[in-house]
Order: sequence, then C-alpha cells, then structure tokens
Amino acid sequence: MFKKILVPTDGSTLSDLAVTKAIAFAKSINAAVYGFHASRDYAMPVHGVDIYSAEQFREFSEQEARHSCASIAGESVHAGVCRRTGCTVSFRHYRAIIDAANEQGCDLIFMASHGRRGLSGLLLGSETQKVLTHCNIPVLVFRDENSERRFRQALEETNDFRT
Repeated sequence: MFKKILVPTDGSTLSDLAVTKAIAFAKSINAAVYGFHASRDYAMPVHGVDIYSAEQFREFSEQEARHSCASIAGESVHAGVCRRTGCTVSFRHYRAIIDAANEQGCDLIFMASHGRRGLSGLLLGSETQKVLTHCNIPVLVFRDENSERRFRQALEETNDFRT
C-alpha cells in the first residue's frame, strides 16, 4: 500500500480539515506524512499600486508557511506519522506540489478540493485539478462532506429561478 503521503495545505479551513483526515488515513495504513505548503511568489503591482512591498509580502508568506507546516507537524507527530514538512515559493502551486512529492519519494498525494466548478473553476483555477492532470502519482482528493449538498442546493435554486 502507500508508505509516504504528501499532504499539501494552503492554510484554509478546508485544507486544515483535509490534513486531519490525511493524518488519520496515514495512521490507519501505517504510512508517513510529508506536510507541504507552497506560498505565492511576489507579483509586480498592477498600475503602480503596491499594497505590500516585496519584503513585506515575503515575510507574510514565510510566516503563513511556517504556521501551516507547524500545524501539520504538530498534528502528525501527535498521531505518530510525521516524518518531515517543507515549504517553497512558487507561482505554480500545482507544479511545486508535484515536484515535492517526487523529490520526497511520496507514493500518494492527499489534498483538498474546494470544488470550484463552472466559471469560478475556470477563472480561479483549481490546483487540485492541475495536480490530477499533470501528476503520475496517485492523488486522493478530499472534499468537504457539505460541499456537494451546497452545490446541489445552489443548482436547485438556480433551476427554481429559471422556471
């Protein structure tokens, strides 16, 4: 079965829930967890508007990455499955996730999906979808139990609106 599982996090509530589920899964199959966080690289300001300096952005990103990795490490050490955590800075998170899984010798990626569909999925993109498309390592996708229900409810409301 799987021996080393890469668990990427973006620090969101859904991602935190996926981390908890991934750790429980790893423990149940006696696998190790490699926690991972990819921070966005600094993008040049648009039209000269600079909310953060490059240094402020970098500091914020590093703090967020340390917090995410510490959270995974703490939870997985407590469960007895932690081996290591890591973080990187990248414009392409999906590529960083795949590269980290390959570099660490992971045989599974366990990641959350926000379930974006349609236009929002197209515009915002889906890192999970990109990982699934470009990766040759198996990917286990965690979805919030309530997301499908919320999607169906929104779809029904849309259909009610059209009639």
